Amino acid sequence: MKNKYLYLIWFVALLPVMILRDYTPDNELRYLSIVDEALQNGDVFTFTNQGEIYADKPPLYFWLMMAGKILLGGHRMWFLSLLSFVPAVIVLTTMAKWVRKENAENQTEALLMLMTAGLFTGLALVVRMDMLMCMFIVLALYTFFKIYKGEGGKRDSFLFPVYVFLALFTKGPVGILVPLLSTLVFLLYQRKIHTWRQYWGWKSLLVLLLGCGIWFAGAYMESGSEYLNNLLVHQTVGRGINAFHHKRPFYYYVLSVWYSLAPWMFLSVGLIAFGGVRRKIQTEIERFFLIIILTTFVMLSVISSKLAVYLLPSFPFFIFLPALLLKKFDPTNIWLRISLAVPAIIFTLALPAVFYLSGTDDAFFAGVFLVYLAAGIITLSGLIVLYLLFFKKQLQRPVRVMAAGVLLTVFVAGLAMPQLNPYLGWSRLCEKASAVASEKRTTDYYVYGISRAESMDVFLKKDVIFADKEEIVKNKLDGQLLLISDKAIKKDEDIRSFLFGKEQYAVGKYLVVAL
Repeated sequence: MKNKYLYLIWFVALLPVMILRDYTPDNELRYLSIVDEALQNGDVFTFTNQGEIYADKPPLYFWLMMAGKILLGGHRMWFLSLLSFVPAVIVLTTMAKWVRKENAENQTEALLMLMTAGLFTGLALVVRMDMLMCMFIVLALYTFFKIYKGEGGKRDSFLFPVYVFLALFTKGPVGILVPLLSTLVFLLYQRKIHTWRQYWGWKSLLVLLLGCGIWFAGAYMESGSEYLNNLLVHQTVGRGINAFHHKRPFYYYVLSVWYSLAPWMFLSVGLIAFGGVRRKIQTEIERFFLIIILTTFVMLSVISSKLAVYLLPSFPFFIFLPALLLKKFDPTNIWLRISLAVPAIIFTLALPAVFYLSGTDDAFFAGVFLVYLAAGIITLSGLIVLYLLFFKKQLQRPVRVMAAGVLLTVFVAGLAMPQLNPYLGWSRLCEKASAVASEKRTTDYYVYGISRAESMDVFLKKDVIFADKEEIVKNKLDGQLLLISDKAIKKDEDIRSFLFGKEQYAVGKYLVVAL
């Protein structure tokens, strides 16, 4: 199969999710709210969230979101999805081009594995800047390696620091730390550390200083020293040494990498481990890939703030290094087959698990036929993989079947998004609240028991008001509109008794109540 068709298949598989799903309340709606505030305030380099300083992220990704809203007249899910999907495709094409000379034999398998690696696939869809940063990091590392091998052109010595700065300008310090540490450790290992100026010399320093200078000067001119201090100190030292968000133990990534790379975790990690123990990692590109993985892993483990998504820049190398090593192992090796058999067995349990969970109280997908169909597809693919592994003694075909099963499952499940959206996002809830508010001629929206509800202003076009229990049960909100979660009602008998008999409209796991 030609690789160009793989990208088309991947796009078609992800398309239903890209155009049909709702925004997630936790991060995506917050980013939309931040962009709306920036456009309203006329800010370019600085951002606020509900009027409070938001220096957590650099401007580049927000600029792309702002441009989309200006050009399209509003936030469009398909456009925002492309801001992650297109960088993911560039990561894939860059990695494929990079390893082509080393081993074209398993390139199709490597592409399919990365396309269907759990967290990589997820981050190719969501409204986050991680995939954009990953793209710039991969481009920077690829450009470095071309220069190292003597294959780089004149422009590559300029593009390398530009890519590094853009990675920094997309997500923050990790964007520069990954390429910096990876390249220096590699040069040190290769006993060529004396050539570091060729990559990190005056030209790179000038590009980075000029880019950061414009950025920091713009931030200072717009919002003054308080914002700049938050950007340079609070968001770097604070997150790195004693995180105020996402603080995790140092071994966090030792655990998260397994589900992040699913269903290829055992095959990928196993091949890398065996390749290292048996000294199969011999070529310069293999050593470089391994060093990228290890330095990124160690560096992120040392940093106090941790999330599974932070490890994304290493995922392309976690997949493509095993692809390079695969030709050095006997495909009939029992351990290789077991590494695929374990996730295949888990796949076979998908349909029974969906039927079992359908009987629980929290099964919002119960009765949605497409969910059962998707579970059936992944179960069937698991059974076929097991047959090919142990009866046909094959390895490449099981990889392709497993990847195809994942892609078809994602496609079918994506078609179910309209039925699932009321339970996953707030657009339907806010649409109903707006309609009821118009009918009742109320102007305010009160919320209770809904986390991060302040981002509802993206849909409601005004700030919500957080109510407390006393206001509700003592009827202080008479004539107003209340948005409340089922969970909050179930766990509080006083609120449940007060709301009994009130005019209510159910939307997913929430209620719009006319008080």
